[in-house]
Amino acid sequence: MSRIKRAFENGKAFVAFITCGFPDIETTKECVRAAVKNGADLIEFGIPFSDPVAEGPVIQKANAVALEGGITTDICFETVNELRKEINVPFVFMTYSNIVFSYGAERFIAKCKEEGIDGLILPDLPFEEKEEFHPVCKKYGIDLISLVAPTSDKRIAMIAKEAEGFLYIVSSLGVTGTRSEITTDIKSIVKIVRENTDIPCAVGFGIKTPRQAGEMSGASDGAIVGSAIIKIIEENGINAPEKVGEYVKEMKTAMSNSSIGK
Repeated sequence: MSRIKRAFENGKAFVAFITCGFPDIETTKECVRAAVKNGADLIEFGIPFSDPVAEGPVIQKANAVALEGGITTDICFETVNELRKEINVPFVFMTYSNIVFSYGAERFIAKCKEEGIDGLILPDLPFEEKEEFHPVCKKYGIDLISLVAPTSDKRIAMIAKEAEGFLYIVSSLGVTGTRSEITTDIKSIVKIVRENTDIPCAVGFGIKTPRQAGEMSGASDGAIVGSAIIKIIEENGINAPEKVGEYVKEMKTAMSNSSIGK
C-alpha cells in the first residue's frame, strides 16, 4: 500500500502545508516534526517560487522570504531527504510547472522518488495538459495529484476518473488564504467524485478554524491547511514549532470528532 493511501486509511486525514525555508530551513524541519508528532497525516511542502499565482498574500510573503534567504529547489530536496529518514507519513511537493521545467522534468521527478516524495501538486497545470508530466511521474511512481474547483462542474467526473493519490478539492474560488465562511457545496462535489473513483478526496483553500476543519472533513476524507499554519509560523518565529503542534492537535481533534457516528 502506498504511503498516501495509508494516510487516509485511519479516519480523516489532516494535511499540513509548510513553505520550505520560511523563515529558515531549521524552522521548517522543526515545524514538520511538530505537525507529524501532533497528528498530521500528510505533509505538503511548498517549493518557494517568485510568482506563486495560486497563493494569497500570506504564502506569497513566505515564498519571498524563503527566496531572499537563499532557498533553492535542491535545498528543498535535501530537507525532505533528512526528514524522510525519521518520518513515515507521505510527503508531497506543491509547486509550479516552471520550477519542474527549469529543473528538468525527468531529473526533478526522479529526484522526488530518490528523496522520498510521494506526490506532486502543480496548481497551474490544467488537467488537459497533464501529459506534460504524467508519463514521467508514472515511470517513477510519483502520484500527480489533480485539483477540482467549484467551477469544474462537468469536468469533476472526468478529473476524478483519472485521479491519483488523493483528489484536492478547492473549497473556494480565488487564491489560498483563510476565510471566515466556506460556502461551496462540498458534499455535491464529493458525491460526483464518489461516483467516479474510490481515490480519497481532501478539501483545501480557506480552512482556518477547528469548526471549518470538522465540517470540511465531515463532507470529505480530509482537510488541507496552509495559510493558517504559515501565519502561525510568521507570528511566532523560533517558537513556531510548538505553536504549530498545538494547532495541528486541535484541528485533528475536531476532525476526529466530526467522523464520530458517520
